[in-house]
Amino acid sequence: MAANIFGRYVWLIDTIRRKKRLTYEEINQLWIESGLSYGAGDNIPRRTFHNHRKAIKDIFDIYIECDIKDGYKYYIDNPEQLEKDELRSWLIDSYATLNQLHADEKLKNRIQFDNIPSGHTFLTTIIEAIRKNAVLSITHQGFSKNSPTTFEIEPYFVKVVNRRWYVIARSPYYDDIRNFGLDRISAMYVTDKRFTMPEDFDVDKYFEDCYGIINNSNIKTERVVVKAYGNACQYLETLPIHSSQRKITSDNESATYEYHVRPTYDFFQALFSQMDKIEIIEPEWIKQEMKNTAENILNYYK
Repeated sequence: MAANIFGRYVWLIDTIRRKKRLTYEEINQLWIESGLSYGAGDNIPRRTFHNHRKAIKDIFDIYIECDIKDGYKYYIDNPEQLEKDELRSWLIDSYATLNQLHADEKLKNRIQFDNIPSGHTFLTTIIEAIRKNAVLSITHQGFSKNSPTTFEIEPYFVKVVNRRWYVIARSPYYDDIRNFGLDRISAMYVTDKRFTMPEDFDVDKYFEDCYGIINNSNIKTERVVVKAYGNACQYLETLPIHSSQRKITSDNESATYEYHVRPTYDFFQALFSQMDKIEIIEPEWIKQEMKNTAENILNYYK
């Protein structure tokens, strides 16, 4: 029953978020048609509806308000904040999809998801440690290491990049912050030790000028100018490589963009994902780096 109630909360948030403004009668009709109701013609009583609104405010910090002047239509107050909160949005989207799968068995084989193997084993343990500010003991083997080592970390947050989960944590031994791929961890447990999360640590600022998972303070932020051709222009418009992306010029055949990023290995991979549809304009050293990599690739096929 608790799961069903939670599902109703998510359904209500998702429905109003997508439809923008709805009356109670319209919401009730959509609920009946959703396939999630407990029985045929199962309505949402007004009292229950308002209880759901209160619960959504308490659990998700989302306010569903009523505009009396617009025919008593309900809407999400300050929806921009919800969209900016990537974790909340992801949870709501995921559970909303699960709702639909639960409502109609025919959809089971009609929706595919990318499998992220590294998240199955240790993710909940890490989240438990983050919640308690508990030190983790992990056995980790990097790709360049011949054998695994066991050491302690202070987990700050988790991040998923390119189908891999990572825990970003402070290493007491090295006294710095590092990224650890969960797929390279073979053992983990929560210790009795506690750590203090720095009050001034900002997750967004930590990755502000980065692409992907690599945050290398030795690599300075640079202005990178890229020229895209053909359908790569539409691709970059709909899915920017980085939040700093800005279009400088465009014509019928191409568009030029600038970025302010740390040009790490992750960033180069993102550029190469566009294959022969983009050209580096500046800086010169990145242009040369891309040229060298392209020549190395060509050598494989000679």
